[in-house]
Amino acid sequence: MSSTHKGKLIVFSAPSGSGKTTIVRYLLGKEDLNLEFSISCTTRAPRGEEIDGKDYYFISWEDFKKHIKAEDFVEWEEVYTDNFYGTLKTEVERIWAKGKHVIFDIDVAGGLRIKRKFPEETLAVFVKPPSVDELKRRLKERSTESEDKINMRIAKAHVELATAPQFDRIIKNYDLDTAKEESYQLVKDFISK
Repeated sequence: MSSTHKGKLIVFSAPSGSGKTTIVRYLLGKEDLNLEFSISCTTRAPRGEEIDGKDYYFISWEDFKKHIKAEDFVEWEEVYTDNFYGTLKTEVERIWAKGKHVIFDIDVAGGLRIKRKFPEETLAVFVKPPSVDELKRRLKERSTESEDKINMRIAKAHVELATAPQFDRIIKNYDLDTAKEESYQLVKDFISK
């Protein structure tokens, strides 16, 4: 990937249910930030209202493997058994070519990989939920997943929370409006550097 661009990479990572997606959507609505969403590839099936090419690029496991072999990904991983997620280099280049900054709503491990690959260009933000109990409550309220899936996410959340200190900044999402405002200021300061 060329490094002649002026684009920045804004990474938002957090356990499922922390509110990172809501914060990222809010930031995307702020035109002065000049952000565009990085669409990840995944091998999982669409959930609910998800649209291919907008929420994710839904691809087959065979295609995903081809991309790994060709080293097309900035980062990729198996998030849950047989559920692969990855960011294509072409996606980042597509957004940079428009003169925009890239914003990621991404798993913790993926977020840290991007930070390691592009230490100067990346702002890595960890969104911290009030508590694991609150996470569980939010995931149950969504009611898009089985009890088993929710328990898997909660187990993963414990591991993910331990990585928070490796991020540039931690935003505590105890109050959503406050978290949105803090995130906005943080991103604004970073891209104006």
